[in-house]
Amino acid sequence: MIAKPILKKLARKHGTPLFVVDHAQLRRNLAEFKRWLPRVQPYYAVKANPLPEIVRTLYRAGASFDVASLPEFLRVHENIQGLPAQARQDYIWDKIIYANPIKAPETLVALDQYKPLVTYDNLEEIRKVRKYAPQAGLLLRLKVPNTGAMVELSSKFGAAPGEAVDLIAAAQQAGLTVAGLRFHVGSQTTNFQNYVQALHLAAGIFKEARSRGFTQMKQLDIGGGFPAPYDANVQPLRELAKLLKTEIRRLFPKDVAVLAEPGRFLVATACASVAQVIGKADRDGKRCYYINDGVYHTYSGIIFDHCKYPVRAFRQGPTRMSAVFGPTCDALDTLSLTEELPDLNLGDLVYSQNIGAYSHASSTHFNGFPPAQVVHINL
Repeated sequence: MIAKPILKKLARKHGTPLFVVDHAQLRRNLAEFKRWLPRVQPYYAVKANPLPEIVRTLYRAGASFDVASLPEFLRVHENIQGLPAQARQDYIWDKIIYANPIKAPETLVALDQYKPLVTYDNLEEIRKVRKYAPQAGLLLRLKVPNTGAMVELSSKFGAAPGEAVDLIAAAQQAGLTVAGLRFHVGSQTTNFQNYVQALHLAAGIFKEARSRGFTQMKQLDIGGGFPAPYDANVQPLRELAKLLKTEIRRLFPKDVAVLAEPGRFLVATACASVAQVIGKADRDGKRCYYINDGVYHTYSGIIFDHCKYPVRAFRQGPTRMSAVFGPTCDALDTLSLTEELPDLNLGDLVYSQNIGAYSHASSTHFNGFPPAQVVHINL
């Protein structure tokens, strides 16, 4: 977490609303992931927070990247465009995954020149890739259990395990190369058995595919879902890592490269927000505070990510149950109805920690209010 005195000092200097990114914490989070899962290469899920400075820091620290749109791909490519042609192509193939299973034809046309690794989960996508990006390699995305995940993803993407090998065969018959399998157990997954079930499904498909002659299958992408420590109920990464290492070692030979797509885990704890109290009222017996940041801005994750970000005060004193609202005219712009806060005055500052993932990334200009200003520390 970013220390409160630092947040307060930055807010006094730059004004509010403010979104603070601590690059030292980004590097620590990446190092922690590598420490507990040394066999697994982390591909940062750029959608979690695509700020170019964050991408650059993780690139320099040795991360690979999961992108899901052409702009995200180009954001990563900015860091390698100066490399020699072969080194640049090697990086694209080895360290970037275009992980969106459904791609617009014009996106595939634009990607083809880069010879990327892309995902698919149906026959129509094979036809599209063959027609518009025949130089791309493929990973087949599987449908796996998302039970207990904060954000469920299996209803939108993933091939049924029973059709997986036939989809691999179809891609091969179309002249494309399927390099391996991919799955996603859902974002902020605290039910670690999702990973166990998914690994067993993937291992069975690997075995069947190889028995049918598809020996080029050399990659397993275990996706994202690695939980950020939002509260004390979230088990630490080391506990999940023990389980993953045991199952991967038991189910997959050493010639299978294992990849993962942490987004939230890498960036959530590296960012904090600071806002200012701009209004105050008592309604129906409850103290209500209005601040200059809200769910259409840094706190967008409350809506889109099903996440809660406790609002804390710098001021000390006895607390009372309070409501906190954002600055727009929409009643949806409600941060919380149950925050324990001291008596605050107009101009007082409040803050939220662990707000780096799926927050500033989905900020808008709704109602004419711009997103929070971004400040980077420890670059």
